[in-house]
Amino acid sequence: MSSTATLPRTSPAGIDPRGPQFAAGVTSVVLIAILLLPTTAAVVVTAVQAVLFATGATRGVQRTPYSWLFRAAVRPRLGRPEELEDPAPPRFAQAVGFVFTAIALVAFLAGAHTLGLVAIGLALVAALLNAVFRFCLGCELYLIIKRFTH
Repeated sequence: MSSTATLPRTSPAGIDPRGPQFAAGVTSVVLIAILLLPTTAAVVVTAVQAVLFATGATRGVQRTPYSWLFRAAVRPRLGRPEELEDPAPPRFAQAVGFVFTAIALVAFLAGAHTLGLVAIGLALVAALLNAVFRFCLGCELYLIIKRFTH
């Protein structure tokens, strides 16, 4: 069950909720790789993942390479989603992911390797929760903020 607000099936702005879940799975693999890589390679992969998160946060999750991969390779093998989801909460979650990978990148570059690994580990926990349980921490944070600001 999705934790984000749903839209009617006919809404053009809605996204397939399985797309962000798939992207979280791919992101989990990337983040695990960062934890296992030597520092120089970890810096490069962290920078790439930060750019991907920034793309999702600024342009929308439906405009990321992971979303393209989902639409091209996975979604054609699935039926239509039962419901579409508001793209705003996953977009906010991408911004949260960007913050953690940016912290990790700065930490790695500053020689604070342990801090970088902790930041990546926290991002990994969030990505795994979404990938495995379809529980998006960033989406939940978005909804909490919306409740308190409206």
